[in-house]
Amino acid sequence: MTVASTLTEKAFTERRKPEWEALDALTNEAQRRGIKKLEPDAVLRMSPLYRSVCADLAAAQAARYSAPLVDYLLGLTAAAHTVVYGPHARGREDGRKGRIRQAWLVAFPRAVRRFKREMLLAAALFFVPFALGCVLTLRDPSFAFRVVPEAMLRPLTEAYAKGFDAGREAGDGAFMAGFYVYNNVGIALRCFALGIFGGLGSAFYLVQNGLSIGAILGYVASQGAGENIVVFIVGHGSLELGAIVLAGGSGLSIGWSLVAPGELPRLVSLQRRAREILVVVAGAAVMLFMAAAIEAFWSGSSAPREVKVAVGGTLFVLVLAYVLFAGRTQDGDLEASGDDSPEEPS
Repeated sequence: MTVASTLTEKAFTERRKPEWEALDALTNEAQRRGIKKLEPDAVLRMSPLYRSVCADLAAAQAARYSAPLVDYLLGLTAAAHTVVYGPHARGREDGRKGRIRQAWLVAFPRAVRRFKREMLLAAALFFVPFALGCVLTLRDPSFAFRVVPEAMLRPLTEAYAKGFDAGREAGDGAFMAGFYVYNNVGIALRCFALGIFGGLGSAFYLVQNGLSIGAILGYVASQGAGENIVVFIVGHGSLELGAIVLAGGSGLSIGWSLVAPGELPRLVSLQRRAREILVVVAGAAVMLFMAAAIEAFWSGSSAPREVKVAVGGTLFVLVLAYVLFAGRTQDGDLEASGDDSPEEPS
């Protein structure tokens, strides 16, 4: 970015910042107390402020201002849109149920797409080592012992070699569900929380877990139980591995807000990014709980392999379609409603 454009951006920010802060304050208060508890004057101010900030977003995108500024305006307009045009503005759609529906159908998938660069980087940091660990272990099974303790690999191999024709008892399934939740949430939490170190902690845990899981898969396959472990994983893998990637991508985003805060103080940049990314972290947590239930009660069941593969493939397609398309409108992720949303810059 040239010096001239930087100065233009600074002038633009200084001129428009009071309205951004006003909308931000009203949005936060409405989210905390509910829009019906706001003063009438405050409610009347929100719609014009929202339209004005949408116009600022369009101008910032057209002028190719810095990513932190555009991201901030995107987050502000998305949050304000939920308040102004969300469930509570249409009779609340049964209150809490409407807000939950709004979060799942709109806010979560939009937030994932909004931070797509971080999510794609997290996917690469996880799945490239995953593939590498699997291939290297298939070529040389002893490679797995450098990544995963041998004391863990051998019992796993024996368990998968037995197969799942006998299924599991209901009590065993409930116990394993609790274990999977504990284990997977712990992994995802580390992938997210350690992003505070400039994103390096998240990157490390993504690479480590990708390499470890790939090595486990490769080792079990090298011992003749590859089909069993693949059939076991396919049922819940899209939710479990997807959630770990989303948690890691959220951690990378947190780290980047500290490394490149733009015009904002680092603490302010961190606070805003944490608020914006929270919906992704919450969604990833729900995905992990769903994956744990499937892993405990379905993946290890005696259902036919063909059925498990079909169910797993269908779930993968549904998860991918949900993340890519849920909450979209004809005008993209910033839902258009007359003049309420900015036009896409050409």
